[in-house]
Amino acid sequence: MNNESISHERLKRATVVLVGILLVFAILLGRIFWIQTVDFNRYLSKVIDQMTTQSSVAAERGTIYDKNGNILATNITTYRIFIAPKSILNNQNEANKKGIDINYAENISKGLSNILGISYETVYKQTTYTKYLDRTIAKSVMDEKADEVREFITENDYDDMIYLEAMSTRYYPNSELGSSVIGFTNSDGDGLYGLEAQYHDILAGTDGYYVTARDSYGNEMPYEYESYIPAQNGGNLTTTIDSFIQKTLEEQLLATVNECGAMNRACGIVVNVKTGAVLAMATVPGFDLNDPWTLNEYYSNFLLEDAFVEGSDEYNEAHQKYLMDMWRNKAVSDSYIPGSTFKVVSSSMALTENKVKLTGDDVFCGGSLHLFGHTIHCHETEGHGLLSFAQGLVQSCNVWFMTIGERLGINKFFNYFKSFGYLEKTGIDLPGEGNSVIKAKNDITDLDLAIYAFGQNFNITPIQHMMAIAAVANGGYLIEPYLVEQITDNNGNITYQHETNVKRQVVSKDVCDKLAVILEEGVSGDGGAKNVYVAGYKIAAKTGTSEKKGTEIRVDNVEPYICSCVAFAPADDPEIAVLIMVDEPSRGILYGSVIAAPYMGAIMESVLPYIGVEKDVSQDNSVKVPYLTGLSVEEAILQAEGFEYEVIVKGDGEFVTSQVPKGSTVIDRTNKIITLYTGDAPEENTVTVPDLVGKGAYAANKMLINAKLNICIEGTDNYMSGAGAIVIEQSIPAGTKVSPGTVVTVTFRYLDPDD
Repeated sequence: MNNESISHERLKRATVVLVGILLVFAILLGRIFWIQTVDFNRYLSKVIDQMTTQSSVAAERGTIYDKNGNILATNITTYRIFIAPKSILNNQNEANKKGIDINYAENISKGLSNILGISYETVYKQTTYTKYLDRTIAKSVMDEKADEVREFITENDYDDMIYLEAMSTRYYPNSELGSSVIGFTNSDGDGLYGLEAQYHDILAGTDGYYVTARDSYGNEMPYEYESYIPAQNGGNLTTTIDSFIQKTLEEQLLATVNECGAMNRACGIVVNVKTGAVLAMATVPGFDLNDPWTLNEYYSNFLLEDAFVEGSDEYNEAHQKYLMDMWRNKAVSDSYIPGSTFKVVSSSMALTENKVKLTGDDVFCGGSLHLFGHTIHCHETEGHGLLSFAQGLVQSCNVWFMTIGERLGINKFFNYFKSFGYLEKTGIDLPGEGNSVIKAKNDITDLDLAIYAFGQNFNITPIQHMMAIAAVANGGYLIEPYLVEQITDNNGNITYQHETNVKRQVVSKDVCDKLAVILEEGVSGDGGAKNVYVAGYKIAAKTGTSEKKGTEIRVDNVEPYICSCVAFAPADDPEIAVLIMVDEPSRGILYGSVIAAPYMGAIMESVLPYIGVEKDVSQDNSVKVPYLTGLSVEEAILQAEGFEYEVIVKGDGEFVTSQVPKGSTVIDRTNKIITLYTGDAPEENTVTVPDLVGKGAYAANKMLINAKLNICIEGTDNYMSGAGAIVIEQSIPAGTKVSPGTVVTVTFRYLDPDD
């Protein structure tokens, strides 16, 4: 009875255990089933992760070219120099055990400091981080310095303490050229500014990677367990930038900044008026694209003037602000008051709406106009008198344009303002584009309109204004500006080709043609843009001056100015349009006609022949001196007489041994004197250069003729066309003794105001 009871209890317990075991197995089987089905991919991924290692393969960043195939941005191999602090410590301990008198940390720090130009303290500090395997000493080290480091390692047997790692570094062959347009990348290769930022995704490409399988001991498994995903290199950009035009623009902008002491830099744009292609765009002074984190001299001087303690919060904050200002592309991001350059646009509105006539429509300017309780002055405070519309435009008469505003009315003016693109971003392919600042249509008063009509009291961006001027130049079509013409892949296949985007026609070609004639006459005649004149070329231009509102007063307690100029050429069949804006000039006569116009002329003189625009030689006042050296005196005189030179012969020899000026020297047609030296006769210094600065054109020319000297004109070549041009600079100082016939280069400039 008892045994039967015990057996029953055992059987019961066994049953419970068995059920429990079966339940556990059921759970395990269910779990296995779940893993093998529902969670299969997740666990497979974990297994693969544990069995494989992945190594990235960096994509090559795309190259940026100018329109002619010149490289603007590319990649070069540089080196990261790093040390192994733990290895340095281990080697030092071994040396100490063996009684070797050496200090690896000090020796390495001294050597790398001397080679790389880094302070000893900076390098030595990195050697003290002994818990680290790797401490970077320098990045982007060029080949020459890298070779010196290799030599240092070899000579001292430091191969397990100092290392070099090859890396791809973004490189800009032209350093500062186009800096605000091209932009730059950070240390990770991400585009930060300009085209580098705008087209980063295209330029960057896609990194590839190796996947290698390993066994439980960490050894690589056979090849069939490996995989390789190749990198896709970035696309290459062919831009519309022309390096020659870009260089010319930057040189002239920098020249005016240096001359007038611009406190807030200058910017300029050159566009193809028919396509919208930006041939050049600059903000100067620029910065070194290969070292963008270092302030240029311009902003370094500002930081120095702030007199903050280096390293202080104030210093660091100012330094960061100046960096941001230095990188800023004024031509796209900033807005400004256009001043009288806007009168080109106002004029096109008035002509289109038949609110003005080219003949029989005169307005009297008495120097001001009293409107709505306010007296608004013209820049000619004594008044221009009675002026036709064309005269009102080229003389930049504010009274005329207040009249135009009144004739147009608020609705028409605002609608044209919008149609010319001033209320929208242009869509240029650059980051950070700004926009205009003007009152809403319903808030504009008749007084506002009167002032708006001559270009004051509203803000627009340089690129907006450039495209409006381009519209006047190309027959009235507003087009979208652009910088990237084409994108190609690594095999040269075209993946993108730009097509001109015409937004709308704003005014008629007939209106534009009439304006071009008037504006060209303002350059070649006695208008406010006389300083733009280039002999042999028809250039349409308008200058402007405006006050900056609500800004810090910096110059003699007077509101700072903006001086600007817009132009297009050839006036009778425009190819290019150019804008120059100089922000806060602090020296000289603060008018766009003086600060900006001469440099506009210099740009046109250089760029027009470069793009194939033929010069009208009949308007050219210059001539080249013939080569006469080596000829007989008789032959030389005959050849010189053919060019109507006054010839002076010095010496008794039969043949010309030297001449002044030298052959091929450019001089003015009105004054051609040549001295021939024969035999052993030395070149004489018998003529004294007169003081020409401040003299008018006729007086200066006569003084040089009387002194038996030749003249070469720079600046305003049409100095004989109108009154007021004076000499501001001469190449040879007054009082200098020179040979007869020596060329004195004289710079003329009109100093009369434009606004």
